[in-house]
Amino acid sequence: MNARPDFTPAITLVDSERQRCEIWTRVMGYHRPVASFNIGKQGEFHERQYFTETGARLGQPACHGG
Repeated sequence: MNARPDFTPAITLVDSERQRCEIWTRVMGYHRPVASFNIGKQGEFHERQYFTETGARLGQPACHGG
């Protein structure tokens, strides 16, 4: 018998079977989905600069684009 018990075949899904990934972010002390933002707030979300502590500690720019 050639069957491998540790082998799992790849699962293939068509787009209609997939679940959309919902992105949440912290706003004013609570979390909410980005999809619920108005068009202006969604634009602000995509323009955010993300802080990296390692870069700040090394004297490099501490922010990078998202």
